[in-house]
Amino acid sequence: MARRPLPRILISGTASLARGRDFARTAADSATDVLHPLLVIGRGLRVLASAGRRKWAGTPKDKRGPALFLGAACVLVVALVPYGPLLALITLMAAAAWQGRARTPVKTGPSEAETERLGSLYEALVPYFSIPEDPNPLFAHGGSWDQAFSGHEFDEAGRVTRLRIRYPAYFTDGEAASRARIEALLHAKSGRGREYRFDWDEEGNQLDLSVLAALPTGIAAQPFVTSPGETVLGFTDAGSVRRTLPVLEGDEPRDVPPVIWRTGPRSTEPHLLAVGQPGSGTSTLLRSIALQALRHGGDVLIVEGGDTGEFACLSGRTGVLAVECGPTGALATLEWAAHETERRLIAGHRAREAGRPAPEDIRRPLWILLDQPSVLAHLAVSEGHPDPLGRLQVPLRHGRAAHVTVVVAEHFDHLELLNDAIWQHTRARIVLGPASIQQTADVLGLPPHTTPTAQVPPGRGYARLGTGPVHRLQVPATPDPYDDGAHAAHRQAVLELLPARKPAVAGHHLTLNKPLQGHQPPAQAQAPETDAPEIPEVPAETP
Repeated sequence: MARRPLPRILISGTASLARGRDFARTAADSATDVLHPLLVIGRGLRVLASAGRRKWAGTPKDKRGPALFLGAACVLVVALVPYGPLLALITLMAAAAWQGRARTPVKTGPSEAETERLGSLYEALVPYFSIPEDPNPLFAHGGSWDQAFSGHEFDEAGRVTRLRIRYPAYFTDGEAASRARIEALLHAKSGRGREYRFDWDEEGNQLDLSVLAALPTGIAAQPFVTSPGETVLGFTDAGSVRRTLPVLEGDEPRDVPPVIWRTGPRSTEPHLLAVGQPGSGTSTLLRSIALQALRHGGDVLIVEGGDTGEFACLSGRTGVLAVECGPTGALATLEWAAHETERRLIAGHRAREAGRPAPEDIRRPLWILLDQPSVLAHLAVSEGHPDPLGRLQVPLRHGRAAHVTVVVAEHFDHLELLNDAIWQHTRARIVLGPASIQQTADVLGLPPHTTPTAQVPPGRGYARLGTGPVHRLQVPATPDPYDDGAHAAHRQAVLELLPARKPAVAGHHLTLNKPLQGHQPPAQAQAPETDAPEIPEVPAETP
């Protein structure tokens, strides 16, 4: 059956309604354009009135009377001044127009690209934060991330820089393997090449992710403001420690948080082990420790197994007892150190029995610094000599009471050559250079709270003192001053910290069979040293 057409009156009425709506819309737009200044001023007057009411409500009652009197006096002055009311009206209209102006809307949420990135993070976490038995899962495929994510911040490239994640209570956040899987996933999805910090709140079931800024690498060796017995290992993040040190980064003074290692009779971690890859900055760390020890009046013994001449600048300096590079000299030096430790223990015991203070020579700190000692141990065993590292047992076990500190720096590839005494008594640990989370955890005893990156500057790593937390660490730039490839300003800073050369005195020799005699420096096993060549573009130090 054919459909009957609409009545004519309905067709003409629809057209009239459409024309009426268009006319009304055009009239409203025209009126808005004409009355826009009045609308702006009216909106501004409303804002000023609201601000005035809030100000009046916040005024104490005992001050409202003087405020009314002051306002009335101002109105009277304006009324008496020529053209005062007109100027006041113009000022009020200008203030209202300024307050009622159109403002750029404030961004209250993530952009479309940022929303998409948060959605991808949410979907990636669903298999880890959900179980089929959960009737109301917080994480579900196709769900909304609003309830799980909060506190999100992004950088200019649209990558996440800060994020708070709320996860279900049944997630096994007490297991290191479960946390490691989540951290690895977030590291991969949020963008590689940056260092992330993960703070787990097991009680509140929350995980805070944040991107850490790079640690300063331009702080050179300098006289740090520390007390005797305190050694600056490097610098860390603000908030990780409660102390800051004034330093110079170039010519600019700064306050940076340091990692302080305390040694001496009351130290809980009297010895240090530093581990890294070749070129990671372990030798730089030993030079920095040696310069600080010499500055505080300590004696330094250096055993260098790498045979690279990294410590030639310290040879013959005041306070430096020996710089040994061969297995024979290293064995003699460490044997002397063991006898010296025993001598200090016996002298201190006799002083306490007699009720006298300890002699000055046994209270002077003795530092034994070993760089790659496994090389010398291998050479000594191949030549039929005893292992030099075996002589470290006495200084390691009794060094705290005898004011003897041992610092060992070794590479990852040779850690199995270190004996049990070193692993047992060096509870202050440092890992420098690129290393996996497992390698760092094997040395420090705990995994770091951050994700290590593949490319790090020399001297960058992690430190843990005893049973304390794991800190990020950047060692002060302390290069070999005779290395032409190092930064000239950093080389000059090291030269300024070097003590003067001690005068050559004949007759100094090592007396191992008389450990209770006076303090004598060990003899040098290598040939007599010659003056170091002058460094180009760096002023030579004065003898």
